[in-house]
Amino acid sequence: MSILIKPIITEKATADSELNNRFSFVVNNKANKIEIKNAVESAYGVSVTKVRTMNVRPDRKSRYTKTGVITGKTSAYKKAYVQVAEGETIDLYSNL
Repeated sequence: MSILIKPIITEKATADSELNNRFSFVVNNKANKIEIKNAVESAYGVSVTKVRTMNVRPDRKSRYTKTGVITGKTSAYKKAYVQVAEGETIDLYSNL
C-alpha cells in the first residue's frame, strides 16, 4: 500500500510551504496520521512535527445537452498537511 500518492503543487500550497513550513500531499484514503508521518520522514529525510488530514468530497456536475442530461462526478481523495520542523524543508521541484 503506497501512502503518499503525490504532492499538491498549487499557488496556495506553495505559499503555505514558504511561509509556514507546511506541505500538502494527496495520500491513500485508508492511511492514518502516524503512517503519513513515517512515510514523509522516510521519503524526504525530514522530521515531521504535526499532521492534519481531511477527506475531500467528490464534486457532482450535471450538464444539459441536446441528447439529454449528462451527470458526472470527480473522485474523492484524502489530503494531508504536514508541518516540518523549523529549519528543515522539502524540495518538491527536484524530481519534476
